[in-house]
Amino acid sequence: MFDVVDTTRLLLVVDPEGDCAQLLPKLGLAGWKVATCALDSLSPPPSDVGLMCLGYQQLQRPEAVKELIRRSSTEWIAVLSQDMLRTPGVSNFISEWFFDFHTLPFDVERLQITLGRAFGMARLRQHDREFEGALDCELLGRSKAMEDLRRLICKLASTDSTVLIHGESGTGKELVARTLHRQSRRRGGPFVAVNCGAIPEQLIQSELFGHEKGAFTGAHQRKIGRFELANGGTLLLDEVADLPLDLQANLLRVLQERQIERVGGTQPIPIDVRVLAATHVDLEKAIEAGRFREDLYYRLNVLQVETLPLRERIEDVPLLADSFLEQFSQEVGRRPRRFSESAVAAMKAHSWPGNVRELANRVRRGLALAEGRQIEAADLGLSPRKPKGGMHQTLEEYKLHAERQALCEALAECADNCSQAARLLGISRPTFYRLLSKHGIR
Repeated sequence: MFDVVDTTRLLLVVDPEGDCAQLLPKLGLAGWKVATCALDSLSPPPSDVGLMCLGYQQLQRPEAVKELIRRSSTEWIAVLSQDMLRTPGVSNFISEWFFDFHTLPFDVERLQITLGRAFGMARLRQHDREFEGALDCELLGRSKAMEDLRRLICKLASTDSTVLIHGESGTGKELVARTLHRQSRRRGGPFVAVNCGAIPEQLIQSELFGHEKGAFTGAHQRKIGRFELANGGTLLLDEVADLPLDLQANLLRVLQERQIERVGGTQPIPIDVRVLAATHVDLEKAIEAGRFREDLYYRLNVLQVETLPLRERIEDVPLLADSFLEQFSQEVGRRPRRFSESAVAAMKAHSWPGNVRELANRVRRGLALAEGRQIEAADLGLSPRKPKGGMHQTLEEYKLHAERQALCEALAECADNCSQAARLLGISRPTFYRLLSKHGIR
C-alpha cells in the first residue's frame, strides 16, 4: 500500500467583492480549494495561503488586518489598485505584513505565480514549526551536538541524582536545567533557580535556607528559603562556584543530610529536593586555587552535562535566529521579517563569543533597526561575509573588532564580573555596560 499524499492547496480569501469575487471560480479551476471569511472573523478557516482585498474600508482598520494575519499563521497576498498602492504609508504596511501583493486588474497567470511562491514558503514554514514542535524541550538545533544533548537529558531526567551543568556563559545552562526538571518525575513540583553570584555574601545563607523572625537586625518576620520553596521539585544553584567557602560547607551538609536549618532556628527541616548546579568556571582549577571545596565538587558532580558554545554548532544559528525573531516579533506586535542571505552568511561566519545570549540580542537589534523587507547583516551589527585573502576591513572595522575582543577577554578573565572587568580595562562601569550593549554581548 502506498501513502496518499495530500496535494490540496487551501486558499482563504478575505472580503471578496467585485473583481475579486468573480475570480474565485477561476482559482477553483486552477486547483485551489477556496474558502472566504470577513475581516472580523474570529476563527478563519485553515489555509495555506491568504488573499486579502485591500480597499479604503480595510486600510482604515489596520489593527483588524494585523490581528487576522497574526491568528492565521500563513503567508498573505494583498490585492489592491495601483492608486491605492500609491497612498502614503500603504507600501510600508504591505512590506511589513504581507508576503507579496497583486495589483488590479487581475491577471490570473501572474497571480498563480505569486500564490505558488507563497504556498511554497508556507509549507517550508510549516515544516519548521513541525520540527520545533516535535522536540520535547526548548533546546533547538539540528546539529549532532544538540541531538546528543537532548538524548543525554532524556537519560538523566529519570534519575534523582545531582547534575553538574558546565559551559560558557550564554550557552543555555539554565535552559538545560529547566528541561531536566520538565522531563523528570518532579515536573509537577516547583522549579527554583538561584544565581549564587548575584546575591550579596551576607544574605546568601538566608536566601538559601531562610531565617526566623529576629534572627538578625532587620529580620522582622520569618523568611522561607529557596530550598524550602523547591521542596518536592528541583533547585538550580547557578554559578555555584561563587558561593563563599563557609556556605559551601553548609551546602555539603544539606546535600548529605537532606535537611536544613533556618538562620536563627534550632529545628532541622527535612527537604525533598533534587539539586542541579551550573557554572562556567573550571571547578578542578578552582579546587587547586583553594576557592572550591573538593568534597562538595564530588557531591555535585555525580552526573555531568556540558553545554557547547555556539561556535561549535554554527549550523544551528539560522534556526535559533528564526526562533528569536518569531518570539520578539510577537512581543512588539510586528510581523516577522526574514533574514537576507548575506545576513545568514554573516551570522554563520561570526564566532559568537557571547553565545546564544549574544545571538538573541543581535536579533532583537536587527528587528528594531531593519527598514526593508529583510534584516540585513548591518542591522545585526555584523559585517557582510567577505572572501578570504587581502585586506577587506576598514580601520574602523578593525577598531570595533579589537574593542569587542577586549570586552570578551575582560569578562572571561573576571568570570563575568562586570565591575572587575571595567576596572581591568580602565573604564567606568556605565561605559562598560554601554559598550556591552553596543556590541550585543549582553
